[in-house]
Amino acid sequence: MAEIKTVGVLGAGLMGSGIAQVAAQAGFTVKVREVSDSLCQRGRGGIEKMLGKAVDKGKLTAEQRDATLERLQFTTEVRDLGDSDIVIEAVIEDLDVKNGMWKELDGVCPRHTIFASNTSSLTIAAMAAATTRPDRMAGLHFFNPVPLMKLVEVVKTVTTSDETFERTFEFARKLGKEPIAAKDNSGFVVNLLLVPYLIDAITALERGVASVEDIDKGMQLGTGYPMGPFTLLDFVGLDTTYKIAEIMFDEYRERRYAPPPLLKRMVLAGMFGRKSGKGFYDYSVDPPRVNKLGL
Repeated sequence: MAEIKTVGVLGAGLMGSGIAQVAAQAGFTVKVREVSDSLCQRGRGGIEKMLGKAVDKGKLTAEQRDATLERLQFTTEVRDLGDSDIVIEAVIEDLDVKNGMWKELDGVCPRHTIFASNTSSLTIAAMAAATTRPDRMAGLHFFNPVPLMKLVEVVKTVTTSDETFERTFEFARKLGKEPIAAKDNSGFVVNLLLVPYLIDAITALERGVASVEDIDKGMQLGTGYPMGPFTLLDFVGLDTTYKIAEIMFDEYRERRYAPPPLLKRMVLAGMFGRKSGKGFYDYSVDPPRVNKLGL
């Protein structure tokens, strides 16, 4: 069983940069690929900011921060990931885009390289079929923000070998995460249960069951959740939730995964949540206030 030493990461966005950071902090050599130098710089800058905050809070020494940054390399060339022992993909939730990457990597990576996708809703089998190494394909679904969230879903599809799954599971542990095993169904464990909950909250709001504030407060204080469903929706991103729900509805054809009309209208209006400044809450003011949605 080959030891994982070098980690390739496809994508330097929020998830990709977080994955790269925790892998570098765990002592791995990490190579991150983005489509442009500016995106590479943005990804590295985000990691430097996160590490700086950790140093300020005393969770990391300056020496550990510097050593982590030295283990990070950024590139715009896919072929530079060719010597990776594992490649983790964290690009847009579009199967064609992902499979285009996998096909290219399939031709430059050695046979022992594990391919792992951070997809939250697409099936791993749909990506494994695009490669000549379906036995070396698994899922590694991290949660945002990656440096802080302990959970990783390790996904085994019908073609994943036991060795690949075991190596991937152990790799997640070496990152300091708590891995759980999941079957290759759309949504895996967490989103399979979480997405219907978020959709139900929006539907309850549409039906006038209660206000945004009271639904959020009810779920926080009544169930002990750290945040209510609308605060969580704004944090995850309404556009991201909408895309995941569409993919899951297409997979299962069950109404509980169907995006509600209000969610669609808000996404069309550019109300994505925190990332756009407006969602169920307006983040242009402090503290954020509930948006008037015409309900």
